[in-house]
Amino acid sequence: MVKSKPKHLNFLFNRVELAGSLGDLGTLLPITIGMILLNKLSPTPVFLAFGLFYLLTGVYYRLPVPVQPLKVVGAIAIAYPNQITEPVIGAAGIIFGGLMLVLSLSGTVDRISKLFTPPVVRGIQLGLGLIFLRKGIDLIVTPNLFMSGVVGKFSEYHVNIAVGCAVFVLILFLLDNKKIPAALSAVAAGIIAGIALGGLSGRSFSVGPTEIRFILPSVHEFWIAFTMLILPQIPLTIGNACVGTSDTCATLFPKSPFLGKAKAGRFALTMGLVNFPAAFFGVVPMCHGTGGLAAHYRFGARTGGAPIMIGIVFIILALGFGELGFTILTLIPNSVLGVLLIFAGLELCPLIRSLKTNEEYFVALLIAGIALAVPNMAWAFGAGMMVDFIIRRRGIRI
Repeated sequence: MVKSKPKHLNFLFNRVELAGSLGDLGTLLPITIGMILLNKLSPTPVFLAFGLFYLLTGVYYRLPVPVQPLKVVGAIAIAYPNQITEPVIGAAGIIFGGLMLVLSLSGTVDRISKLFTPPVVRGIQLGLGLIFLRKGIDLIVTPNLFMSGVVGKFSEYHVNIAVGCAVFVLILFLLDNKKIPAALSAVAAGIIAGIALGGLSGRSFSVGPTEIRFILPSVHEFWIAFTMLILPQIPLTIGNACVGTSDTCATLFPKSPFLGKAKAGRFALTMGLVNFPAAFFGVVPMCHGTGGLAAHYRFGARTGGAPIMIGIVFIILALGFGELGFTILTLIPNSVLGVLLIFAGLELCPLIRSLKTNEEYFVALLIAGIALAVPNMAWAFGAGMMVDFIIRRRGIRI
C-alpha cells in the first residue's frame, strides 16, 4: 500500500484556497487601479506581471506568499502623477530589482535581518495591521463608491457605507465557513453591487490585451525614481517584505517543510528576479509582504495553490479581457476593498502577543505609534531599532 503524502506537501486547488487567494485584493487593487488611472499605465502588462509573479511565488515557495505593489512607490506615484510618469515608474522598478538582486546574492539582506529583533518585527506587523485598519475604514466612509471615478447611483445616500457594513457582516458570518468562503462571497457581492449601482457607466468594454510598451528611462528619470521613490521604499521592503514575511511564515506555518525557502534573502531574490526585467514594460513595481500573507491566511489560503490560482486569474484578465478585465476589477466598491483590508489588519495585530517583557512591548508599540503618525515607515523602523538597541545594551527595565 502506497502511503499518501502529508497534506502540507500538496498544492490545494479548492474553493477555500481560491477564496484565500482573493484576501489581499484590498491591498493590491487600490494602489494598482490608482496607478493605472492616474499614472497612465497599461492594464495588460501590469496584471500580466502580477499574474506571472504570483505563479512563480506559488510554485517556488509552496506557501500563500503574496505579491503586492510597492506601497511607498504607489502612494507617491498616485500623489504626484505629473512627476511620477510611466518611465519614472519603470526606472524605479529597474533600480529596485537591481538592488534586491545585489542585496540577496551578496548575503547582505540576511545580515541586515539580524538587526530586526522580535519586538522590532512585531512592531512592524502591528503598525501595518493598524494602518490597514485605518485605511480600510477610510475606504468604507469615503463618499466615493468606485476608484474609477464613476459616481454611481444613490451616492447621496451614503451607499458606500451601507455596502461596506453589509459585506462586513457577510464576512463575519462566513469567516469559518468551508462551503461558502468569505472572501469569494465578498468579492462576488461587491461586483454584483457595483453593476447594480452603475459602476459600468462610461467604462470600456474592449477585450484582448492592451498595449505593451518598452520603457527606456532617461538619466533624469532614473534620478527622480531613486530620490523620490526608492530611498523611502528600501527600509520598508527589507523590514516588511523580507524580514516580516519570513517571520510571519514561520509564525503561521511553524511545521511546514517549506520554511527553508521562506527566508529574507530568498524573498529579496525573487523580487529582484521579477522586477528587473518586468520594469522595462511599464508595470507596477512588486514585492512580497507580511500583511498580504496574513490576508491570504485569514481567508483560508494554506498552500501555494492560492498564489497559483490568483496568478492564473490575473493572466486571463490581462491577456483575454484587457480593458474589460480592468473594468470588472473597478466594479468592486471602495468599501468592499476596505472590509478586506480590515480583516487583514485584524490578522496581523494579535501577533504581538508572542512578546514577553515590558521592554519588548515598549519597542513594538513605539514602532506602531510612529508608523501611524508618520507616513514614511522608515522613521518607525529606525527609531524602533535604535531604542531596542539602547534598551538591550544598557539593560534598561521598563
